[in-house]
Amino acid sequence: MGSKLRTASWIMLAVVGVLVLLVSLLSAGLAYRGDFPVGGVAIGEIASGREAVLVGLRGARGTAAAWAAAWAVLFLTVVVGPYRRGDVSSWWGILASLLALGAVSGARVLFIGTATGTPYALLVLGMVGLLLDVKRLSGPR
Repeated sequence: MGSKLRTASWIMLAVVGVLVLLVSLLSAGLAYRGDFPVGGVAIGEIASGREAVLVGLRGARGTAAAWAAAWAVLFLTVVVGPYRRGDVSSWWGILASLLALGAVSGARVLFIGTATGTPYALLVLGMVGLLLDVKRLSGPR
């Protein structure tokens, strides 16, 4: 049973990484070529012909998308490499990255009063994935 849970764990975590990578690439596409809303208002309307404002909004979203893509690639590398092989420290590293995701997303709610479900869905999926193989923490090192 433990082997099946370990397999389910790394596959579930890999799915999280792939989802983040795909969403970050879609977000980058919107940032650089699309019209996306900020606070429910289209960026074109916010910019109102001010090119610097439009470029700034696109740049901010593009930077966020770039960081998300970079995290996803690193996350996937850890999951399909050391985590899949049973490395205990990679379990803790993945947990730390998921907790950072939760903390920064929680700060958004605390400081600006808005939330988005995507980080929390990824956090839950990631935590379930880790908990499927929590036995590795008590196994041989």
